[in-house]
Amino acid sequence: MSSLTFILSVLLFQLLCTSHPCQRILTSAAAGGRWQLLQKSIGISAMHMQLLSNDRVVVFDRTDFGPSNLPLPKGKCRFDLNDTALKQDCTAHSIEYDVLSNKFRPLMVQTDVWCSSGAVTPNGDLVQTGGFNDGERKVRVFSPCSSCDWQESNNGLAARRWYSTNHILPDGRQIIVGGRKQFNYEFVPKNIAANTFDLPFLFETNDREVENNLYPFVFLNVDGNLFVFANNRAILLDYVKNKVVKRYPTIPGGDPRSYPSTGSAVLLPLKNLKASAIQAKVLVCGGAPKGSYSQATQGEFIGALKTCARIIITDPNPKWVIETMPLARVMGDMILLPNGNVLLINGAGSGSAGWEFGRNPVLNPVLYRPDNKIGTRFETHTPTKIPRMYHSTAALLRDGRVLVGGSNPHTYYNFTSVLFPTELSLEAFCPPYLEAKFNNLRPTIVGPNSMSGISYGKTLTLEMEIRGKVEEKLVWITMVAPAFNTHSFSMNQRLLVLGNDKITALGESRYNIEVRTPRSGNLAPAGFYLLFVVHQDIPSMGIWVKLQ
Repeated sequence: MSSLTFILSVLLFQLLCTSHPCQRILTSAAAGGRWQLLQKSIGISAMHMQLLSNDRVVVFDRTDFGPSNLPLPKGKCRFDLNDTALKQDCTAHSIEYDVLSNKFRPLMVQTDVWCSSGAVTPNGDLVQTGGFNDGERKVRVFSPCSSCDWQESNNGLAARRWYSTNHILPDGRQIIVGGRKQFNYEFVPKNIAANTFDLPFLFETNDREVENNLYPFVFLNVDGNLFVFANNRAILLDYVKNKVVKRYPTIPGGDPRSYPSTGSAVLLPLKNLKASAIQAKVLVCGGAPKGSYSQATQGEFIGALKTCARIIITDPNPKWVIETMPLARVMGDMILLPNGNVLLINGAGSGSAGWEFGRNPVLNPVLYRPDNKIGTRFETHTPTKIPRMYHSTAALLRDGRVLVGGSNPHTYYNFTSVLFPTELSLEAFCPPYLEAKFNNLRPTIVGPNSMSGISYGKTLTLEMEIRGKVEEKLVWITMVAPAFNTHSFSMNQRLLVLGNDKITALGESRYNIEVRTPRSGNLAPAGFYLLFVVHQDIPSMGIWVKLQ
């Protein structure tokens, strides 16, 4: 980030801090957060979503929905003889949404990206992999620039990837795990390993004729191995040696949490990063009871799961601890907020993922406070007015809002005579920490002038401004990796609590805060992160930093 860009970012934040979007244009408001309608229609349904380091969000659905409501510019058309809906399509199935201007522009994908996966590389490019039909072995790249569009390479994958999961590795590569009828994994780029590697665990967790193991939940553990969850259980995988180094117990009750019995999961914030042994905890929430998908195909919609399961994956004898949510939820999303809390949002109260298989939309977001005592961690927030069912998405933005879009439980775009019409709108949920009454507690990052790159294991000093009384023990810095969100899972989502090593008063409500950056790529793979200062649970606007 250049000095000029940083200064403009700070000036913009100072403007927004006195008149934040969540404090100006509201569609609904209450003590438990606020909702803001951003766009009535972006022309496509937001099935996949990724925030990039230029504060723009890449959104796409699929090419075989038929024509979208957004034309491609300048007479462009896509010609694809293999497409199952349109051989010639002059409409867009992807957009770039500019958060700061609240505007969007159409993008052009060449082949079908339906139910695909992706991740952002260390240089900031979005690499998206797989999809359906002629898109199932494609690798596509989108670079963050104002005029960029999708670039596609033929057969960049060794296997068909549909309903797979991607994760960035410490060496900068992506691992792509699973997918429909794919009990293996592979890497991109293929400069080290070109082939696929068998993963029998995915075969073991495949329920016959239902699956319940697609879009596995994958997290990089602090030891460099991968935690891989599918169906109702997990393993720790040494992906270099292709060896399972630990098997975790089945979640009590044995109900599935993976697609189509879709729950969600997060790696909880990593803390105490200077310790020789760092704990890593995973939280899995919601899903559908056994048999829900099969029953839904027969018109019977079973109530969703109301439980979360939490486990310390670094423990030598790990056990799941069960917690009860205020609301049952299937197809929900879990978003890490800058202060380390978790937001559960979107989804249904019964049924399962799949065409027309969800019922009873869950309109209320729920906040989960992981550091509270068990039994006091959940808090129900203000409901939206827009059902977000199958094929909905959510993503954290730099200003602390959560962008929400999508919902299309139909084979095509369908706006009439259906229970839940195709949804083309974008809205934002404003968590309670964005309310104006907290402005005196809210930090503003005012320096340094350049954050073009930070290194591992180094001291980092930020200058901040807090107008009200500062509680030094309640100030800390967090780093958040923006995620690729689809099908109720945010791939590569990661939050590190850097803490607060030292605070120095500078006068006129300004302070320096010192922290230590993560010591290795096992804790935080290289790439772009959002850096926040948090004071009494109230976060600043984030700034982009590049860890290298």
